[in-house]
Amino acid sequence: MLPFKNIFTVDLEEWFVVEILSKRYTKKDWEALTSTVVDDSLILLELLNKHKVKATWFVLGWVADKYPDLIQEISYSGHEIACHSFFHRRVDQLTRDEFIKDTEQAISSLMKAIGNAPFGYRAPSWSINNLNSWAFEALADLGFLYDSSVFPIKHDIYGWTDGPRRDFKMQFENGKTLIELPATTYSLFGKNVPVAGGGYFRHSPYWYSKMVIKSLNKSKQPAIFYIHPWEVNPDLPKVEGLSYLQNFRTYSSTELLTHKIEKLLQDFNFTNMADYLGLFKKNKIGFN
Repeated sequence: MLPFKNIFTVDLEEWFVVEILSKRYTKKDWEALTSTVVDDSLILLELLNKHKVKATWFVLGWVADKYPDLIQEISYSGHEIACHSFFHRRVDQLTRDEFIKDTEQAISSLMKAIGNAPFGYRAPSWSINNLNSWAFEALADLGFLYDSSVFPIKHDIYGWTDGPRRDFKMQFENGKTLIELPATTYSLFGKNVPVAGGGYFRHSPYWYSKMVIKSLNKSKQPAIFYIHPWEVNPDLPKVEGLSYLQNFRTYSSTELLTHKIEKLLQDFNFTNMADYLGLFKKNKIGFN
């Protein structure tokens, strides 16, 4: 195992809240849909516990309300619980007041489940960028110490093309601060290439992911790996009428993912975001 510490994160949500299904299933439909989040999350939790890796779980408030026992089990296993909004609504489609209301509801749900407020936040669908940067200050005002919502790539659903690729600290006029930990990218021929998580990890050969993460670590940059529980489930409910691209993004390579994550946990050292930033040891935020 390499000594350099990378960061393992989980976006804990149901399979049906993803962006490509947002117009097909509204939140009014969610209760009637088949839930897989508990079983899928327990598969990931078992894998992480087996390899003694403590991850950051960005939890959807709606899930925390429905399955508080699941969130408690993850927390009691030593993992960090962070916030992933309440209803998985894109931040770039909300007003500031709507965003604050949704986030406050999510914080309340997490506090009911585990007894304390989260340190960190991740926006649904990586939906904070230079066009809605007011969200960073709103997060600091709400008490968050860090955010991980920026994805510095060009994508048809999300992305901040020329956004920052490394951790940075923001300071606001009211004196509050917020650390941003962007999703991991790799610079190739002048373009930012996504690598460490989600469909990018699922669809790429493992040797490629391993090579890029090793390269990042040599330059003293941690890979921020992310995954969704539904991605380890090869038997997800099938949705009719999806395009080829939508089917590929949702269902492809899920049967291989558990094995690939196992290899990843064997080959690299991982921690969670709070430990990486020293939040469990300090009263104020800071880098290790």
